[in-house]
Amino acid sequence: MAFVAVAEEPLRYEASMTVGTGTGEFSPYYISSLRHGRFTQSQNVQTEAALWKEMDSSRRFSYGFGVDVIGGYASSVSYDRYNVDTQSWESHGERPSAIWLQQLFAEIKYRGVFAQAGLKEQNSAMLNQSLTSGDLVESGNTRPMPQVRAGFIDFQNIPLTNGWIQISGEAAYGYMADDGWWKNHYNYYRYHITTDQFYNYRRAYFRTKPSERFSVTFGMQAAVTFGGTTKTYYKGILEKEERHERNIKTFIKMLFPTQDGGEGFYSGNHLGSWDIKARYRLKNDDELFFYTSWLWDDGSGIGKLNGFDGLWGIEYRASRKGLVNAALIEYMDFTNQSGPIHFDPFDSPGCTLPGHVSGADDYYNSAFYNAFSYFGMSLGTPAIMAPLYNRDGYPAYIGNSMRGIHAGVEGSITGNLDYRIKAGYRKAWGTPMMMLRTPLHLTSVMLEANWRPAKVKGLSLNGKMELDRGNMPENAFGVMVSVKYDGLLNF
Repeated sequence: MAFVAVAEEPLRYEASMTVGTGTGEFSPYYISSLRHGRFTQSQNVQTEAALWKEMDSSRRFSYGFGVDVIGGYASSVSYDRYNVDTQSWESHGERPSAIWLQQLFAEIKYRGVFAQAGLKEQNSAMLNQSLTSGDLVESGNTRPMPQVRAGFIDFQNIPLTNGWIQISGEAAYGYMADDGWWKNHYNYYRYHITTDQFYNYRRAYFRTKPSERFSVTFGMQAAVTFGGTTKTYYKGILEKEERHERNIKTFIKMLFPTQDGGEGFYSGNHLGSWDIKARYRLKNDDELFFYTSWLWDDGSGIGKLNGFDGLWGIEYRASRKGLVNAALIEYMDFTNQSGPIHFDPFDSPGCTLPGHVSGADDYYNSAFYNAFSYFGMSLGTPAIMAPLYNRDGYPAYIGNSMRGIHAGVEGSITGNLDYRIKAGYRKAWGTPMMMLRTPLHLTSVMLEANWRPAKVKGLSLNGKMELDRGNMPENAFGVMVSVKYDGLLNF
């Protein structure tokens, strides 16, 4: 009998240097979005080195690991802070660390399931990460957080369905290690910040038989931030301090939420999305996708009582590499939020009015926890302006009542030269709790080219140029150039 040894996946390495400059205080919208928190400031000189091993999907048992370190210089941005001693406002500059650990993880798989621990970048499970405006729950817009995660490898056939129904899903627990960011950027005048928060994520998707010409994927994402200590300030003075539960029972309740009668409804700040995606394969094997994600912030949103709110998109993918490899257009609407009024008689002891009105969802904000962001950038869609951009130090989303349109296209001009274009317009009127006197708006256009010299395998040169016009957060023109070299380490 002959035995054939099948080697594990080889080690891969990558080193890059990036230089970026712009006219604003922050990096332009598309240049910074969906980059896992790498670039936030207008001026950047950054080096990155990574070493990793991917899991081998062809093997029954496999393992993977990786390390990714980033260092360099970034310009500072000034933020306001209230000085209670002088009863006046002061300004202070903040910039990213000179060096940080971007990824450090280990993972294993057995058959169709995996387990993972550490810092690893997570992308959207349903959308085209290269072209989309961003997933509504886990978009890949922020730095990775330390977490443990387990689930299915891709989609798996459900027994007794003969491959007609497949399932994909995963669950994670993480620790939000950005306390220092909140303490440094908060203005300490009004509102609250929470430290030592935990994070939980769950997803379950079902898909009809993908080999058929028409296939549908549908399911739900759910995320929650919980635990920690919330401090509420009023005119610079600590008004209230509240420690949230974070025992074993609390961790279990995040998977199976139950009413506790305490923090208004359920423990933790829950949100998620209903996701639906239909795919049609043309006769030439090109594909069309129609998809929507309905953001929910409480029970009314789960019941789709928030009108047309959500992400709506159409995408085209070519089966062969050419001038247009993929293109999409998306519409976003977050202006309903289950209506502008929320009232529950249980919130007001002694109230005799019957029933309740469920509204004013205030997407991504919470009365008990930090805004749904990490290191100031949105964990969900970057289209809604995140707390990072509030130079007055206000630690929440100020423009989640928003509408926008986004488009993207990518392709290959030659065998070694690729391009990508992103463009969009967004307008925000404030939040259901507090509308703005002057709406926020931004028009953005980004052009990108990536060249891989045929004579130097592993080398690539990337250039981006973007023009932003508006006040979400600012007018800006930016350019970014990256040189990258990658390869394999075979022993």
